[in-house]
Amino acid sequence: MPFIEYNNLQLTLDAKTQAVVIRTGSTVWQSREDSLPYMETQAGRLAFSDAKYVRSETFQSGLGCGIRTIFRDFEAQGSVYPYAFETIWFIEYATGNLFCEWIPLEEAGRELLKVQKVFFPAPFDFGGGTPVHTAADPADENTMWYTLLTQRQGMLIPNGWETPLQALVFNGQYLTAGAYMPWFGQVKERCGYIAISLTPWDGGVQASHAAGEQCTTVGQWLMPSLGRMRYRRILRFSFLDDCDYNDLTKIYRTYVREQGRLVTLRQKEEENPQIRDLIECSFVHTGIKTMVQKDSRFFDPAAPEKNNHLATFASKEEMVEKLHKAGSGRLYLHLDGWAEPGYDNNHPDYYPVCEEAGGAAGMQSLEETLHAHGDLFGIHDQYRDFYERAESFDRNYCIMNEDGTNPGHANWAGGPQSYLCASQAQGYVRRNFFRLFKDGIHPDCAYLDVFTCNDADECFNKEHRMSRRECLEYRASCFSFCRAEGILPSSEEVSDWAVPSLVFCHYAPFQFMMNPPGTPKEGIPVPLFNLVYHDCLVEPWMMDKVSDHEDYMLYAVLCGGAPYLVREPAYPGIDGAFDQQAMPLEEQAKRCNEVAALYRKVAESEMVSHAFVDGDFRRQRVQYANGISVVVDFAQQMYTMSPVS
Repeated sequence: MPFIEYNNLQLTLDAKTQAVVIRTGSTVWQSREDSLPYMETQAGRLAFSDAKYVRSETFQSGLGCGIRTIFRDFEAQGSVYPYAFETIWFIEYATGNLFCEWIPLEEAGRELLKVQKVFFPAPFDFGGGTPVHTAADPADENTMWYTLLTQRQGMLIPNGWETPLQALVFNGQYLTAGAYMPWFGQVKERCGYIAISLTPWDGGVQASHAAGEQCTTVGQWLMPSLGRMRYRRILRFSFLDDCDYNDLTKIYRTYVREQGRLVTLRQKEEENPQIRDLIECSFVHTGIKTMVQKDSRFFDPAAPEKNNHLATFASKEEMVEKLHKAGSGRLYLHLDGWAEPGYDNNHPDYYPVCEEAGGAAGMQSLEETLHAHGDLFGIHDQYRDFYERAESFDRNYCIMNEDGTNPGHANWAGGPQSYLCASQAQGYVRRNFFRLFKDGIHPDCAYLDVFTCNDADECFNKEHRMSRRECLEYRASCFSFCRAEGILPSSEEVSDWAVPSLVFCHYAPFQFMMNPPGTPKEGIPVPLFNLVYHDCLVEPWMMDKVSDHEDYMLYAVLCGGAPYLVREPAYPGIDGAFDQQAMPLEEQAKRCNEVAALYRKVAESEMVSHAFVDGDFRRQRVQYANGISVVVDFAQQMYTMSPVS
């Protein structure tokens, strides 16, 4: 079998199956024999070993040593398809990192074979360690085995965890809510690895964990771009012989810094010092007009009051005065439904400002009231959903699928819609904001919905053909336009690709927060994203006290975020909008002031480490580069900070 080694890293490869045995120090990582690499195709599932021609060779370069294997001609359903690709396993001398590459060579047979997904490399066999069933179990880091997933804020799944892992959001696609960051990792008895996708635009994570299973399986899948695999895909492994999850996140932080993508809030403040004001604020999410069209999934013919609602801009001024009277500090007010014909309607033709609510003059008055209190004003906007009722609606500018059709649905309030090709988005952003400027309205902030939560689109229309990677670049250009106009941009969630151009978000929650309160947690919530990017974005956190045993305020404290004072849901019952315990406004304001005071101290500081105190998952500690440490006790529902002043 082909074999390469450098320093303490050795790799043995079964060239035909691509099963590997990797030795690093005293640790062995080897492929699961029941999950060896394969392709999903129109002709069925094809293992790499089904190739009729396989040739492998070792090689060296000035950078390292590797094994190259070529696979050609696959037989399925009585036919041989001239499909060919190459794999490379490569050890880099400078770093000791292991690179795993999949490279398309010949896709002439693709029209018949139609490769839909490639599962490569194989997951490692990861059964072992001291089982940990619940958060109440004591954990010994020296004997524990666990898997790290970057679904939303992050999660740690110990071997033996009693709650099964559900399907990942967006199927685990990189750069979505299913994987804010394009990496995964595993640690066994303090020996671990981080696997980073260097080409994340068309791939994702596959992971499984059955209830109580003494094993979690994690690997990678790849998909075509504009109908073909097209380009080289690279996964980089870094192995450590003594580590925990903190070490893995810092490897990733170093990687994004090397790529020029670690842009901190302090750096962004050089462009717009108003970020410092945002850091001072508690967040208020409220709305003006709701109109649910009769052909929307959310239309309720039995309850008309749920379908249509109107609040005036003057009533929101009264709300602001009431919040300040209750003792709130500075506020950031995010306004939904401010234009005709109401929230989630007619985008991107969201204009004029709602006349029934007071029109442009009323909206301008609200902005002035906020500024008089030192508060900030932002608006909800949307440049992906392309509503059929919009005057600008034109199927020629919708996303086009490979078969010439357009995707569509009628889920949201505005009814039937498709998706606007992102190549067109910035033009509508410019048009719409220049209209507002002419009306005398210049919001401090703008929320461009769904860009950082949903998957990237690809478009096959020859007039504006677009890959997923290009889609993300177009979305980033919309954020850049806002910044150029002195507007702080935000979006629904966070994502690795958006960090350089984004300032803040709607939220960056743990996955369990998106489920009804009391739903068993699929792993231990761990702030993996914030261990990389805490000092780069402003993240508001839910403050709901959902039961006597669970208070989301503690997660805001633990993760060093800004607080939500008011969070009126656009669609109750989804996106983490569930019933909570009633609380007097003065108490809500007091809680928010506590969290905001802490956030002001740590907002621009790197989150250096996170730990479980004495191996207790219910007691967690974070430390920041400026010396501040916070301990949260979820069992006792309390927290402490040091130093206190």
